[in-house]
Amino acid sequence: MKLSLSVKLVAGCSLILLGALSLTFYIINERQERLILRQAENEARAVFQQIVIMRRWIADHGGVFVEKLPWAQSSPFLTDPEIVDGQSRHYARKTPAMVTKELADYARDEGLYWFHITSLKLTNPENLPDAFEREALLKFEQESLGEIIAKETVAGSTFLRYISPLYVEEACLGCHGGQDYEIGDVRGAISVTLPLSKVFAEAAANKRTMFVAMLLVVATLSGALIYLLRRLVLSPMKQLSTSIQGFSESRYRTGPILRTGDEFEDLSRSFEAMAGRLIQYHEGLEGKIRAATEELAAANRELSLASERKSDFLMRAAHELRTPLTSINGAMEYLTARLSGSQPAPAAPALAADQDELRDFFQIIQKNTDRLIRMVRTMLDIEHIEMGAETALNRASVDLAQVIQECITGFAFDAATRKVRLCTLPAQLPRVLADEDRIRQVLINLLANAVKFAPENSTIQVCAAPVGSLVRVEVCDEGPGIPPEHRQKVFETFFRSGGKEGSGLGLAICRAIVRAHGGEIGVADAKKGKGTCMYFTLPTTSAHPQ
Repeated sequence: MKLSLSVKLVAGCSLILLGALSLTFYIINERQERLILRQAENEARAVFQQIVIMRRWIADHGGVFVEKLPWAQSSPFLTDPEIVDGQSRHYARKTPAMVTKELADYARDEGLYWFHITSLKLTNPENLPDAFEREALLKFEQESLGEIIAKETVAGSTFLRYISPLYVEEACLGCHGGQDYEIGDVRGAISVTLPLSKVFAEAAANKRTMFVAMLLVVATLSGALIYLLRRLVLSPMKQLSTSIQGFSESRYRTGPILRTGDEFEDLSRSFEAMAGRLIQYHEGLEGKIRAATEELAAANRELSLASERKSDFLMRAAHELRTPLTSINGAMEYLTARLSGSQPAPAAPALAADQDELRDFFQIIQKNTDRLIRMVRTMLDIEHIEMGAETALNRASVDLAQVIQECITGFAFDAATRKVRLCTLPAQLPRVLADEDRIRQVLINLLANAVKFAPENSTIQVCAAPVGSLVRVEVCDEGPGIPPEHRQKVFETFFRSGGKEGSGLGLAICRAIVRAHGGEIGVADAKKGKGTCMYFTLPTTSAHPQ
């Protein structure tokens, strides 16, 4: 789906802004929750300190007497639980624990918070610790902790639980001296419970408000961005696009420059200048192209005519030369056979010498005649392959490894005669689509050159390996080598490096055959630093889908 630049830009900026605000919202939310918990912890500590101070004051005064309410019962744990004044009013004695318990009931009724005095050594069964308090009391006795704070959720409501130990003081021994306490022991603890559901509900409402505000901010900024983008970017860009489109369709005419006062105005000026120069250059170039086209057409006609004349000359020359040369060759063979079969008479030694000289002469003529015939055939092969590469080849799936091995076997005797070792590096080769006879001709030519120029007691190495969709074959000897400046020229017709013997046509026809197969032939660097390494490549059958 194709999206416009404005949609991409606005969507990208909105997503980035939304992500940044979401991260900020998350951090603020986490920090707010931590602040709520910290504030609740401080509030619980303050309540605990108030209770401790109150208990200490009551303990220091040996308890307090308050007017006894009609429904109140005197404590059964005190020896003097109440007194009566002169007006017959009853006053009940309240210990620190009793005052703490009654204040806790008042606080619970108000729903603000509640606290509970508890101990592992109970005097009053109502002070029985719950699971949180029991675990905290055990930790106070074992680990000497100063306080324990936890957050609990009960029946869908969240509470902060705070508990801190109470230590035995001298004023406490009056009531608890019989429980084997010593000053400084953990007498019990006071737990303070603060409800947090209401606070968290307000925090959740703040979250929703902040979330809505975040969405409003994103929507507002996105709208402003769309407006500014269309006014400041898209509108000038559309005008430039129209001008460029008209220029590409050859219907552009110089027009007014955009007056935006920014980079678009600079771009418009640059485009106007470029368009003017291109129009002038195009007008001049058309004339040059017409003149060059006419010259090229004339040169092409001349080249075609020259090529036709050359091909016609070669074909006619080969045809004209082949018939007489073949006749001469037949005559020389006949005369040589006759002279070889005649026996000179004993009385005529001069006649025998003349016959030997004449026979040698005819053998030289026959040898040169054979060489001329081979040259003519080679020239015809080169011309035939270059003029009709596809029709000149009889392509088929060929086992190149087998062809290489057969060629090496065919040169085994010549190599042994010259005291040269032939070796091949075995490899798994894919089949190639080629004319087997032509490829065999290439291999024979390369091996013949290698055996001819290899010194005695040297090695000729033939290796082949797949390279991508090609097979690369190398024939490397340890002979005198080919100078770098002659590596390309050795494949030219009649070129002979360093005055070496030969017709100069063998490598030329090898190049024509390999190129007709869609391969490459050349001279590579010698592997041992000396000698000649000839290579050629052939496409595999997989490179020619049927």
